[in-house]
Amino acid sequence: MGPDRFSPGRAAGDLPGLLKRYVRQETIEPLRAAGRFLVFGLLGAFFLGLGVVLLAVGGLRGLQSSGLLDGSWSWVSYLASAAVLTGVAAITVSRIGGRKNLDG
Repeated sequence: MGPDRFSPGRAAGDLPGLLKRYVRQETIEPLRAAGRFLVFGLLGAFFLGLGVVLLAVGGLRGLQSSGLLDGSWSWVSYLASAAVLTGVAAITVSRIGGRKNLDG
């Protein structure tokens, strides 16, 4: 018969490797996945925010160049752009939060 699988010498030799694999599996890999999720989420939020602002500036410029709101009505295009951005912000804030359970 060969050496016993459960001998104290074998268990002591396996313990550091077992602990190392356990720590990596339970701490490092979940942290790495959370970091990846956070980085992609922040990049996505940045680019979406930049796109919304650029669209609002483009809409403002379009209203200003249309010639409909000249003279004493020139402030209306700024108000319209601010209202659109406020609406987008309100929709965004209303969507933030935990998901509700649809089953009841």
